[in-house]
This record gives sequence, C-alpha cells and structure tokens, in this order.
Amino acid sequence: MKKFLAVLLASVMVIGLIGCGSKDAAATGAAGDESARKQLIVGFDAEYPPYGYQDEKGEYVGFDLSLAQEVCDRNGWELVKQPINWDSKDMELNSGSIDCIWNGFTMTGRESEYTWSDAYVDNSIVVVVAADSDIAAKADLAGKVVATQSGSSALTALTDDSEGNEENIALAASFTELQEIADYNTAFMNLEAGAIDAIAVDIGVAKYQLDSRQGAFKMLDEPISTEQYGIGFKLGNESLRDAVMKTLNEMVADGTFAKIAEEWELSDMVCLGK
Repeated sequence: MKKFLAVLLASVMVIGLIGCGSKDAAATGAAGDESARKQLIVGFDAEYPPYGYQDEKGEYVGFDLSLAQEVCDRNGWELVKQPINWDSKDMELNSGSIDCIWNGFTMTGRESEYTWSDAYVDNSIVVVVAADSDIAAKADLAGKVVATQSGSSALTALTDDSEGNEENIALAASFTELQEIADYNTAFMNLEAGAIDAIAVDIGVAKYQLDSRQGAFKMLDEPISTEQYGIGFKLGNESLRDAVMKTLNEMVADGTFAKIAEEWELSDMVCLGK
C-alpha cells in the first residue's frame, strides 16, 4: 500500500510539473519560436524620464514604454511593465524575470554582454549644473562634487580605465567627490538644494529635467561622451530580438516610430532607420 501511494504521489508531482511548464511556454513562447508568446516582460528603471517613469497618476509611462506597447499591440502580446533596481538588471534578465532591458540602455561598451537590437537613439553624456552656477565648462568641475546614477553609463564614462578614455578618467580625478546616487530624480533634488555641484547624466534625461524645472538648471555645451541606446536581451536570445526588431522596423516604415518620438520630444535623438 505504501509503495502504491508513493508511486501515485510521484505521478501527481510529475503531472503538476508538466502543467507548470506548459503554462510558462504559453506565456513566453518556446525557445527559438515567438509565435506562441503571450506577453513581453520589459525591465526598466521607473525613475528615468522620459524613457520610463511613474507619472502623477501612478502610471508607468515613457518613450521606451510607448514603443514597447506598440510592439506588443502589433504582435498580440501583453506588455508587462516591470520596474527593476538598475543595479540588479543583469540578474533579472539572466534569471528570466524579465525578457529584455528597454530603458535608455547604453549599448556602447557592452556590445558582447547582451544580444542587442539595432541602435535606436543617439545619446550623449552631459553635465548639468544650477542655473546660477559659475561652472561654465568641464574644466570648472575641478574641486567640485559631481553626482551620477549608480550603475549608469555616465558612471562608466567617468570610471572606465580602458584605452581611449583617459580624458574622462582625468576629469573624474579632478573632482572633490564623484557621488553615486540611486536615481536621477534624487540627484536633481540634491542639485537644486545645493548639496552637490553638478550631475553627469544622459542628455535625454537632462533635457526633461530642464524643461520640467525651467530656470533651475543649465547644461554645459561640452559632452563627456557620446553613445547609443539599444534594447538588451539575454545573450543568445536572437529569436525574441529578431521579432521585436522586425516590428520596430515596420513602425519606422509606416511613420509610427517617428510619431512616438515626436510625442516624447526626442525626434532629434532617434537614429533607427536613418
């Protein structure tokens, strides 16, 4: 009797596992086949306007999320907007918690770490200071407290000691302090309060903050570096990348991509299809 019950229990467990596996495959599509996909889980930093953030109504919005929604609508997928801790983005992607990182994600310097979409935004890392600051050029940052987001491309630009980045390493060495802050919203509040002297930040985020708080900040003319944004998929996941890129290219061809960029005032930065 005990042996019979043990066999019965094992059979139930196997059936349960098969059922769970079937549900997962139906939700995300089998490897190499996106025709069965039911949803796309997009990982993003919820405090990174205008690419992805939470608006005054508590809704997650932004340029990248608008693009993702259109891609999902055209493929019959449900868009799952998954806010993530930016420092944990690789763990989230590799564990399967998210399907992609789509949030002003810099390709430059990370080309071999992810399976990338084509570049869709040309970006620059710039410096923002208070409107009444006497800082007018990068050289004026010597002896100043400069902040940037932890895990950001701006931080990489100022700390990467690889060949060709000597100028930025020297620039960072001239600061009194290079602060790493959890999110750019906090950094801009600190700048407005006078707790820091400058912020190194992506130009799209800088323009959003300058427009949102007119008269509070100014942007230096000299960029720290230039780079491009792409959508990062788990290394080797070409099938999902290809499905998303096919739809994005269709959106470029029919003008929808340009329309969404115009709505988010990023028309001068997009590069896909150009």
